[in-house]
Amino acid sequence: MISRIMLRGTAAAIAIALSTAPAYAGSSENLLKRLHEKGILTDDEYAALVAEEEAEERAELEAAQTQVAAPASFDADRMVKMTDSGIGLEVGPATIKFAGSVNGFYVHDNPDTPSATTAVTGGIASVSGSNSSAVRNGLLPGFLVVNVSTQQNGWDVGATFGMYPGINSAAWGALGANNGGQPTALATAGIDFRQTFMTFGRKNVGTFKIGRDIGLFASDAILNDITLLSSGPPGGNVAPANTTLGRIGSGYIYSDFQPQMTYTSPSFGGVQASVGVFQPLKSLTGQDQTNSDPGFQAKLTYDGDFGGVNTHLWTSGITQKHDLVSGGSYTGKGLDVGAKVTAGPVTAVGYYYTADGLGTTVLGLFDTDGSGNARSSDGFYLQALATFGKVSVAGSYGESRLDYANAADEAANPTLVDTNSSWVGQLRYGLTPWVTLIGEYIHSKAEAHNGNEADSDAVAVGGILFF
Repeated sequence: MISRIMLRGTAAAIAIALSTAPAYAGSSENLLKRLHEKGILTDDEYAALVAEEEAEERAELEAAQTQVAAPASFDADRMVKMTDSGIGLEVGPATIKFAGSVNGFYVHDNPDTPSATTAVTGGIASVSGSNSSAVRNGLLPGFLVVNVSTQQNGWDVGATFGMYPGINSAAWGALGANNGGQPTALATAGIDFRQTFMTFGRKNVGTFKIGRDIGLFASDAILNDITLLSSGPPGGNVAPANTTLGRIGSGYIYSDFQPQMTYTSPSFGGVQASVGVFQPLKSLTGQDQTNSDPGFQAKLTYDGDFGGVNTHLWTSGITQKHDLVSGGSYTGKGLDVGAKVTAGPVTAVGYYYTADGLGTTVLGLFDTDGSGNARSSDGFYLQALATFGKVSVAGSYGESRLDYANAADEAANPTLVDTNSSWVGQLRYGLTPWVTLIGEYIHSKAEAHNGNEADSDAVAVGGILFF
């Protein structure tokens, strides 16, 4: 509207009236035009008033446009918004995502009775004078994984931190959170900081990883194991550690989380390769070592669909030279193959490994005799999972075998484990998209080379949550 108009006589009075009148679209212009037509305003007065009115309207429109456009002038790099999928947020140039899991199981273990014929060195079956009950984690502890990713100079860059806390109290020692449990008041749970790594890569180049993460050898064996979500053989149920055994030691050697520098190629028609340099590991039970060379691991995978049958195939290998302080050396090496096939509601997995100087159950356990001579080992597991709506039924069998290094080793270690095996039957119910309830029966058996054997049975009931 007209705020100030310095005109004489009647024109000044009209200007004051226009400045105080309520504003309606086009009302001022119409009034001025009618006054001009009646001769109340001269041509000069009319032109001056219309020009000022138009100037005021332009100023008001520009101010309104400035107010509407103001949010666009904000710094976009300082804004926070949700990610398109998963749980996370985008902060400026970076995406932060969170993933986690919590689980707990009531596990009742019925062990074999101790006797001269149940002693098996390295056996996974429980041997005790009484049953045991525990509320504990399954093969997985809980976890919280934080991933930060962005794109810089044409590279996809990321950092990952994975914390894996258990619900049971840990007896701290050489193995950190993976020592045996301490079920007493005032004890605290163990936190296994398994993952700390960075990645950088490009779509057509591949991805480089530097840090601590799961190894390549035997990683697909555990990641496709049904006991990963449940218990499997409990192992130490009287004083629960951070995790149960699952099928570790009765079907495959634990891949473990290891310091590494690895490269993973892009996928070419479903085929993808990974290769890495790893921190050399010392033997858990053999002679002391000063390892001068790193370890090497590699994996090759294939993913495809054949007429609606989804297929995942893999093979992986590991090798590491071990230098003994007392002199001499041996090389730990292994190779595995596996397949996962899904047809309709049924998923089946088959796996086999063979190794020399790796040991059994975990890397470096019973890998040599007392003189540093390598022992060979092998194993396999078979499993099937059928899903009908929210209900899944699964079963699996697997075993791991360990051979003597030589005749002297056989004479010195008569109760050394020959075969660890287990049967697992499992029932799952998907309560919600996050929560799965699980019941499981486990039969474990350990056989020594001298004929000793032990059998144990366990029942696990609980649930696991993923987000």
